[in-house]
Amino acid sequence: MTRTDMPPAWDERSSLTTFLDYARGVAVDKCADAAAEHIGNAPLPGSPLMTLGGLISHLRWVEQWWFEGVFLGREDDIEWPWTDEDPDREMRLGATAPIDQLIAEYEAKCEEYRALVAATDLDAVSVRELGRGTRPTLRWVLMHLIEETSRHNGHLDVLRELADGRTGD
Repeated sequence: MTRTDMPPAWDERSSLTTFLDYARGVAVDKCADAAAEHIGNAPLPGSPLMTLGGLISHLRWVEQWWFEGVFLGREDDIEWPWTDEDPDREMRLGATAPIDQLIAEYEAKCEEYRALVAATDLDAVSVRELGRGTRPTLRWVLMHLIEETSRHNGHLDVLRELADGRTGD
């Protein structure tokens, strides 16, 4: 993968969005061209939910939760894949879905959120309150998603190497 983590300008928005897009691209690249048998059948040892497909599904839904559920306050308008009884359902469903479909859904959501971020002030606060009545800013949501996606890229890296030996960004 060609490195794309250098922002076109050195302002805060460019830096945050470039790093998030780079992390998203790494996640997609880790799963691209993986053989079907590796999408859900090669979990991380000791963690049966950690699969290539499961993690891409998770990343897609995590972005939707933070941008739509928390920031825009649309949590009641969306049928979330997880429940109290099955909090990791998006990972379980991702393990059996076609990887091309999962990647396409993830990339489509990312494109939606790029437009939202471009049109919104970084200091704008979320509609939904988090613990202790705090409402994160868009800036915080972007930083959190960079952290979340990058952390899972480490999992994807290990999974892909275990599955077929592929390494890289």
